[in-house]
Amino acid sequence: MQKTNPLSILFAVLAMGCIAVLDTSNKVVLTSVPLLMVLWFRYAFQALATTAFLLPKEGLGLFKTNRFALQLLRGLLLFGCSFFGFKSLEHIPLAEFTAIGMLTPLLVTVLAKFFMKEHVSVFRWLLIIGGFLGALLIVRPGGDVPLHAALYPICMVVVYAFFQILTSFMAKTENPLSMQFFTGWIGTAFATCLVFGWWTTDISTFQLGLMILIGLSGTLGHYLLILAYARAPASSITPYLYSGIAFATLLGWLVFQHIPDFWASMGIALIAICGIGCAWSNYQGK
Repeated sequence: MQKTNPLSILFAVLAMGCIAVLDTSNKVVLTSVPLLMVLWFRYAFQALATTAFLLPKEGLGLFKTNRFALQLLRGLLLFGCSFFGFKSLEHIPLAEFTAIGMLTPLLVTVLAKFFMKEHVSVFRWLLIIGGFLGALLIVRPGGDVPLHAALYPICMVVVYAFFQILTSFMAKTENPLSMQFFTGWIGTAFATCLVFGWWTTDISTFQLGLMILIGLSGTLGHYLLILAYARAPASSITPYLYSGIAFATLLGWLVFQHIPDFWASMGIALIAICGIGCAWSNYQGK
């Protein structure tokens, strides 16, 4: 078995730490700032930072694409994923939200079976079923996640899974850096069209600082993931992405004094075990 580059592991874990900071900051600021304004700031920050970093290196080649329609669709899919994620954080504790989000690799496996005709073994089907049973434990009646609010992270997972499938398809012909560039600006353009009715100038220094932290942690997290995937196969990186659940649980306790109850903890653990097992199975070719 090929050994995973230690740097790729470090980058993946640090990326998940950044994303946990992003989600925590979102959950705090969304209590007092309109969602679409926060979403606009998050995309505008990423678009400007990405352009400032990549344009001097790539030049006009950064604007080159053979599939602009797919770039547009990809940007809209990620925007939709972000919107559902932000709505989720208004209603759902951090650890439970992060765990449900980790169903994405399992759903990608299902979609790859039907859209890309990839083989899925019986073992992986069992893991996929186990992961979704874990989600049911989290959103069960009487738990910390209201049933109506559970629709938001489920929609996020579905949209992000299609985003991942489209990304995999486009990566065969498109420059990954150009894809990152277009994604940021398409999200910014779409958010700009929606934010006007929700814009407010009544922002405190603390709220502004949180939105800057959201933009910074989101941009850095995605960049670290690019560095991780550049050094190791996706299947060998995926298990380390579940460190995000640990980060989210810790920050949820420190910032919101929330600890998942017994059944939610069992659901979180089941999603993590099944997700890691699916990644291992894919790495082994089983």
